[in-house]
Amino acid sequence: MSSNYLEQLAAEWYEYRGFFVRRQLMVGPKAAGGFEGELAILAVHLERGDVVQVEPSMDAHSWEKREKRYQARFELGRRFIPGLIGGKNRNWRLRQVALVGLGSSTNHPGLGGDEVHSLGEFLAQILGAFRGGELAGQPVPQQYPILRTLQFVADNHKAAIPALMDQDPRQISF
Repeated sequence: MSSNYLEQLAAEWYEYRGFFVRRQLMVGPKAAGGFEGELAILAVHLERGDVVQVEPSMDAHSWEKREKRYQARFELGRRFIPGLIGGKNRNWRLRQVALVGLGSSTNHPGLGGDEVHSLGEFLAQILGAFRGGELAGQPVPQQYPILRTLQFVADNHKAAIPALMDQDPRQISF
């Protein structure tokens, strides 16, 4: 299990949705030992031909510093992922996602050349899927404790939202 909350959340989300997930994948072995770098999460959906590289971070660095770091991480992905998933002859769709715990993607829609999702946006996507979207009513197995908690929050939103808003639930209409 990962020690990083964002990494754990993303891994659970993609695995629950049918992706094969690898975490902390070392790539680019060097002749003298060691590796060129690490991919935090690589998720592959064999049926759909989707590949997602997720690089989560809870850092509070400047967007300029983040841009450089994500460019390097995503370049590693573009170089090594094709070899990891069966070569360049396959027609895989690669998405590279920067998942940031601090900050907003409003003024920064891309980092390193691809998508940025804030923690809030990612949580909203998951909650939306559980509330009325594609995963409504489907039970979440115990092996996904974060997703299971989010499903319970989605199912009990009428009690949870007032608590989050510091309001009396009787005063809020849905």
